Amino acid sequence: MIDPTPIRYSIGSCSLGSVLVAATDAGICAIELGDSPEEAIEHLVRRFPDRPCERDDAALAEWLAAVVGTIDGRRPWLDAPLDFQGTPFQRRVWERLCAIPVGATATYSSLARELGDPDALRAVAGACAANPLAVIIPCHRVLRSDGGLGGYRWGIERKRALLLREGALGELMFE
Repeated sequence: MIDPTPIRYSIGSCSLGSVLVAATDAGICAIELGDSPEEAIEHLVRRFPDRPCERDDAALAEWLAAVVGTIDGRRPWLDAPLDFQGTPFQRRVWERLCAIPVGATATYSSLARELGDPDALRAVAGACAANPLAVIIPCHRVLRSDGGLGGYRWGIERKRALLLREGALGELMFE
């Protein structure tokens, strides 16, 4: 059955471009980055193709400000409720990503080993790519085994900028 309850969203700007925060009545369900507000909305609509999406700046102002502050490194994450869906494996990966401290990185292969399946490298990468909460679930902290940046669903330059801001790359520049 399709849920007719709309996904509410608000869009702002941050150092990485446009940022969209989307929520259900249960909490934040998506944080999208884009080069323009339209691109961020396209990401949201693709994520929730069967749900109506409605802009609601007033209701989401505090959460949007907190997300922008977190992305730009001005404030810690607001303790807001989260409402995101994923497979059990994706959720295990996302929980592990949240344990990577600011300024540190992991590799796709190390995460697979920590999750008890060293052959699940592609599944770990897929879970990172499916991450619904840019920056808050810090999939940008995952690198290739050779130290290269690998991919990032919101763009490799955004990943590089986040890692540099967090001090995870130091003076090294990969790729």
